[in-house]
Amino acid sequence: MNLKELIIQGENKRVEFKEQLPKNDSIVKTIISFSNTSGGKLLPYYLKKEGKNNRTYIRIGATNRKASFDNIVELERQRRNISFDEEENFEYALESFDLNIIYQEFKKIGKSCDVEKLKNMKLIRELNDKLMATNALAIVFGKLDNVMIKCARFKGTSMETFIDKKEFTGNLFDILEESIKFLQNHLHLNAKIEGLRRVEKYEIPLLALREIVLNAIIHRDYTRNSDIKIAIYDDIVEIISVGGFVNGLTIDEISNGRSELRNKVVANLFKELNFIESWGSGVEKVRKSCFENGIKFELIEKGSFVEAVFYRPKVSETTDYDRIVPNNAELNSEEEKIINFLN
Repeated sequence: MNLKELIIQGENKRVEFKEQLPKNDSIVKTIISFSNTSGGKLLPYYLKKEGKNNRTYIRIGATNRKASFDNIVELERQRRNISFDEEENFEYALESFDLNIIYQEFKKIGKSCDVEKLKNMKLIRELNDKLMATNALAIVFGKLDNVMIKCARFKGTSMETFIDKKEFTGNLFDILEESIKFLQNHLHLNAKIEGLRRVEKYEIPLLALREIVLNAIIHRDYTRNSDIKIAIYDDIVEIISVGGFVNGLTIDEISNGRSELRNKVVANLFKELNFIESWGSGVEKVRKSCFENGIKFELIEKGSFVEAVFYRPKVSETTDYDRIVPNNAELNSEEEKIINFLN
């Protein structure tokens, strides 16, 4: 990318404009922030004279922010090349998990699973001759307080009035299923006759919605006390995931198929269970599905959150959702009788 293109893009997580080189700590903070966000995996950078906890900086959007304690801990994990979900969980004993839930998920796709397999997948670790759950297992079973999805259907185009709202907790498999059901319950279903068959299709492709919800579950930051949120308005469907793009990735890089895993163990489990096919293919699959169905889709990073926005098609007075509509006006009399009967 040339200089002109960089200027047109404006300031962001990888670009900052300076009229002149500052002579104080300002430039140092910027360098530290860049290093800790888009690079700097080898060690956390900070202003040594004021200590790691007080003067470590990260890049949030186009600004430098003082890193929280959790940010610093995450940078240390990156230095050691491990993820939060790989670490042992000392809060819940392994006996408190019903492992049959995972075994049944494997059984659904014709695979077997046992404790040894869970150890190989790092859902269980052995420490001092004792089997322990990792944070990944606690996440999958919904043991952490922030493992939930809040869903809401609002009246109109603002958050002033609720029509319906639900909070889904429990294991990730149930949360995924219930969230998709909520979307289905509040989106228009278009049914029409193609040839001699009745074909039903939601106004926004379920494949795209499922992929985004799945990505939010797999890639969100489980160290933060925020929830995934699904909001349905008259004009858009918005899915908000916790945590910005991993390791300084940009939207362009993600759109081109580059993938970084925040939760390596959780992601690998869902891949083993055939919920996802290959790393980095999800966003492209969503864009393609939306394009083929005439749906506008946007993926936006806002600070430490990622928003996926689907623009709902406008329903005109002549649009007839939830009814069977022939896609061909050239019908014989018998076909017309059948269509009228079904309508």
